[in-house]
Amino acid sequence: MDKYRTISKPSEPVVYRNRKSKFYGFAFPISDVTEVPPILNTLHQRYDKANHVCYAWKLGIDRSEYRTNDDGEPNNSAGKPIYGQIQAFELTNVLVAVVRYFGGTKLGMGGLISAYRTVAEMALSQADRIEKYVEHYFDIQFEYQRMSAVMRVIRKWNITIHTQTMEENCAMKLSLRKSKSTGALKELQDIYGLKVKMS
Repeated sequence: MDKYRTISKPSEPVVYRNRKSKFYGFAFPISDVTEVPPILNTLHQRYDKANHVCYAWKLGIDRSEYRTNDDGEPNNSAGKPIYGQIQAFELTNVLVAVVRYFGGTKLGMGGLISAYRTVAEMALSQADRIEKYVEHYFDIQFEYQRMSAVMRVIRKWNITIHTQTMEENCAMKLSLRKSKSTGALKELQDIYGLKVKMS
């Protein structure tokens, strides 16, 4: 499988109220775990009087990794329900965070689970969900006289050109959907004198 579902951009915040507690839900696309702390720091600063900023994230396609955090709520009452919605929407490379202002009335374990699940569902429901492909990136070098042969392969396999240098010796940075890469790379390597380097 080289296709996966994620979101294209940060979602607009959603608001959910339950017994005077107020919950704000957010969904963010991420590609690396290092992106998570700055996002959470921004939420902590923007909602500095909130009682909790709970979250869950999931990364990866073949071998995914994830984390949940209850941020002071009872164990498994916030992070796990949020993560459950990421799973329910079959998404990856996504962070969902829920900011809670406590309204003075305890919701109980069941009420908390329901509230955090509901807010996560609301955030992901209105997020721009998309399908993306796992891509292989590679660099090629070749003599200018091989340009027409190279471009034939690029057009045939719908290869994306990211950068190119057109001189006597040409260079290109390319990417291609993983499931097509074996056939395309073989045809490129069959072009006389062309060098391929995976990147």
